[in-house]
Amino acid sequence: MAALFLVTLYEYSPHFYIAVVFTCFIVTAGLVLGWFGWDVPVILRNSEETQFNARVFKKQMRQVKNPFGLEISNPSSASITTGITLATDCLEDSLLTCYWGCSVQKLYEALQKHIYCFQISTPQALEDALYSEYLYQEQYFIKKDSKEEIYCQLPKDTKIEDFGTVPRSRYPLVALLTFADEDDRDVYDIISMVSIIHIPDKTYKLSCRILYQYLLLPQGQFYDLKQLFMSANNNPTLSSNSTPEEESTDHSLLEKAGLSESEAAAAEAAPESSKDCVVCQNGAVNWVLLPCRHTCLCDGCVRHFQRCPMCRQFVQESFALCSRKEPDKDKPKTL
Repeated sequence: MAALFLVTLYEYSPHFYIAVVFTCFIVTAGLVLGWFGWDVPVILRNSEETQFNARVFKKQMRQVKNPFGLEISNPSSASITTGITLATDCLEDSLLTCYWGCSVQKLYEALQKHIYCFQISTPQALEDALYSEYLYQEQYFIKKDSKEEIYCQLPKDTKIEDFGTVPRSRYPLVALLTFADEDDRDVYDIISMVSIIHIPDKTYKLSCRILYQYLLLPQGQFYDLKQLFMSANNNPTLSSNSTPEEESTDHSLLEKAGLSESEAAAAEAAPESSKDCVVCQNGAVNWVLLPCRHTCLCDGCVRHFQRCPMCRQFVQESFALCSRKEPDKDKPKTL
């Protein structure tokens, strides 16, 4: 009986193999098309698509009010010899303390001391942490919501025209904003702000700008205040009046200093300056993608992207600028 079965299978083997392959094809097609009523997940991929299935996490953000505001007025006219004009916008009475020629090493040691030793909530606390490693200090009283402009300048008797070549051991100017009233420190989550400002001189002619801003918290933490990158087509603040020669000079100087132009000179964009999503061109921009910090997607498009549509970098986290209730997907739309 067994021998008869083997002889029969040998004679009809081509037909047997064809029948098996055809049966497997029918079963697979049925699973894909749902003929059997089974919910089988099927992933259709492009051959050029990168195998990346990582989930994009929505970062839980906590709203914090920053009581300090500092900008540079007329940065094109600022220099070591002529001075600099700073525009302040503080929610409470504050003290603006400027440290000219502050030591780079001592400044970051002071920020570490804020974490492990004591709070830098007053100008005296920062001076103790710096060990007087600065060339000149000046202090101004800032009234609440005054938005006044403060003119700062090195005294002529110091005879300082530059701070040497890159890399430098001193920052041209470090501005510290603190509360004038001690009771205000218990009201806000931020107790002081440190701004590191570059000012051009004879040796280093990079245009004046704020390099870094650090927000200091009473819990012994500090955060680097970053700017968001909006779409250039919808952001009028990105236009500049500088000549191509000045732009190329700034770019080469930034490379020597180890800074990228996008981080050091990114324009500060408000939500009103870029209202349309770069993908659908219809929804309002509301989502910030991390770590690239591009703000370019609306509530409807953000769920479809694992890469930033602006720079093609993988999105690790994202957060919304404004909390909005997502529309109900199951609810039918009425026309």
